[in-house]
Amino acid sequence: MNRLILSAALPALLLAACAGGPAPMPVRALSVDEVPRVMQTPPPHFPADLSPAGVRAADDHLALEEVEGAEAMAFVTESNRRALSALEGDRRYETFRQQAEAILTATDRIPAPSFLGDGIGNFWQDAANPKGVWRRTTLESYRSGETRWETLLDIDALARAEGRDWVFKGASCLAPDEVRCLINLSDGGKDAVVVREFDTTTRSFVDGGFSLPEGKHRISWLDADTLLVATDFGPGTLTESGYPFIVKSLTRGQTLAGATEVYRGDIGDGGYGVSPSVYRNAAGAVEAVIFRRPLDTFRAETWRWVGGRAVKLNLPERVGINGTMGDRLVFSVDEDWPVGGGALPSGALVIAGLDGLSEAGTSDAAVVFAPGERQSIDSVRVMSDSILAVVSDNVVGTLKRFDPASGGWRTTDIAVPANSAVGLGDSSRSRGEVFVSTQGFLTPPTLSLADVDAATTTELRSAPPKFDASTHVVEQFEARSSDGTMIPYFVTRPRDMAMDGSAPTILFGYGGFQVSFPPAYKPEMGRLWLENGGVFVQANIRGGGEFGPQWHQSVLNENRQLAFDDFAAVAADLHRRGISSPRRTGIYGRSNGGVLTSVTMTQHPELINAAVIESPLIDMLRYHELPAGASWIGEYGDPRIPEEAAWIARYSAYQHLRPDADYPRVYITTNTRDDRVHPGHSRKFAARLGEMGHDHLYFEDTAGGHSNDADPVANARRWARHYVYLAQQLMD
Repeated sequence: MNRLILSAALPALLLAACAGGPAPMPVRALSVDEVPRVMQTPPPHFPADLSPAGVRAADDHLALEEVEGAEAMAFVTESNRRALSALEGDRRYETFRQQAEAILTATDRIPAPSFLGDGIGNFWQDAANPKGVWRRTTLESYRSGETRWETLLDIDALARAEGRDWVFKGASCLAPDEVRCLINLSDGGKDAVVVREFDTTTRSFVDGGFSLPEGKHRISWLDADTLLVATDFGPGTLTESGYPFIVKSLTRGQTLAGATEVYRGDIGDGGYGVSPSVYRNAAGAVEAVIFRRPLDTFRAETWRWVGGRAVKLNLPERVGINGTMGDRLVFSVDEDWPVGGGALPSGALVIAGLDGLSEAGTSDAAVVFAPGERQSIDSVRVMSDSILAVVSDNVVGTLKRFDPASGGWRTTDIAVPANSAVGLGDSSRSRGEVFVSTQGFLTPPTLSLADVDAATTTELRSAPPKFDASTHVVEQFEARSSDGTMIPYFVTRPRDMAMDGSAPTILFGYGGFQVSFPPAYKPEMGRLWLENGGVFVQANIRGGGEFGPQWHQSVLNENRQLAFDDFAAVAADLHRRGISSPRRTGIYGRSNGGVLTSVTMTQHPELINAAVIESPLIDMLRYHELPAGASWIGEYGDPRIPEEAAWIARYSAYQHLRPDADYPRVYITTNTRDDRVHPGHSRKFAARLGEMGHDHLYFEDTAGGHSNDADPVANARRWARHYVYLAQQLMD
């Protein structure tokens, strides 16, 4: 099945500033161990009682959790006025905005391709089409220098015609011809979408076709007249996180109320809701129908729908499904899995017969590839007779093909540029092809087409450079964290930089949900930060997936503090090496990275002079009560359980703010339409900083959602505000 999904982009830093300001004298930074994490006396607003009722009673800003509440919107209006005056009123803002917009709307960008029927599909946004057009061409035309595109759906025109702030969130098309597609449209960039059936032949919505109201749906085509749908079927059909736990078969012409239930989880389920997936062969025939029932953020049951009934598969709870090869299932295990008197190792890529998994025994389960200590499997594409995978080796990508062979699986290396991030795009079983991208901090992306059978790649497009990379170099270092673990990080710095601590430096981190951050080309950051003499640092702290499941799982729940220690250790190491100094160091993180940056600010303000805290989780004692927070209990723990509330309370930044602390002026920003990470986190943090007398900036945009993918022109303004703030704090 072809899928063009433009959903939540993973957090990435696109920040910049201009040079200027005197160089400071080198300052000896305190090591992580020299600075106490938690003060001896409790902060003023620290709850005396960590029960949900006690936490609520200690919170004097609950009104700011009402997304459209009068008090909340008045707070947003006044905060925005002050922030825009400070940021957009800066002499650098307009230059930054123009430069960012030129990059984000450039017509020489690589059009991200997906296979669409016999051709290639692409969703494209530029200055003339800020909401974008979904379009197609042939592979031959795409290869050429003068690609001729046919517009399928103009989102700008649709939004004007319907008077809605539509944001395209992807299309799912029915294989093998991919004429009928389900179009996902978001109002203002929210994760929740409406779904409409579209015909690529007539280039129009299907009259009387499938249509679903706004919701966080999980949908898969079963056949031309049937969908498998998990959605809001009415009262009592969503979990506390607002995700579905029931799957129904929806036949053309039926209403949701008339759909037939085929699988049911439980209202107490965690994670992101039950999801149906239909796996097909190269000709479009169904090989398997799989239901995933999440128990929490990372644990799930796997069920197979066969013969009109759901059968639970004998699989570990921590497992990722990659696809099917005939009657076999390809998956990765995120925990050691006892099988046949032995154990398959965590992090391994595995294949097993579906029939065997449906029964007690799984004797035919076999390891396709087991990563080494400093390796991980980043992405996988299952083809008809082989498997293609990106294997990260010390946070650098390699590309491998795995084929069945006598006594096991044979590995073939496919050549890719050294010291690059390697990404797999859409794949076509019928063609035996996969789109492959490569890039680095100083190397623009290159798009290639992999011929899987031949184990070769052919370059299709190469993006032109957007900044002068000749002035900078990339290095990789390691910092020793509080428990002795060595934490890798990349430094992109001026080639001739003096190691005296005077370099303005952005330190980026995420550290959660097993998300890896390999080297990536960030053109706005390069143009507006590196070209002005800045340094960019990317810390691969624990919580990510850079070294496999254990790198992530080692800092879950009660061990979360170690991820924060990792980040602080990298900052301290930068100062010890003379790469930067506390006066010139700023940190950036968004979403889960907002937990990281807000905690770093409250635990180690002496290490930094700036923090961009974007779309963040901050009030970790109430995050489960702010939609869709409860879906992440597997990552952080459950504040309703006393033992778990105790470890969360040790770091939750909202409760640890102090009036007498020496915080830098921070910049907090979020989006009213963010229905993934509630804007109440940001609002309450900013309000408490203000009442304590701490200088800060808070800006809340009104459209874009968590992904901030609604409009590249609006995004340019967003980046410009970031850049101005960092320039003020680190370069002035």
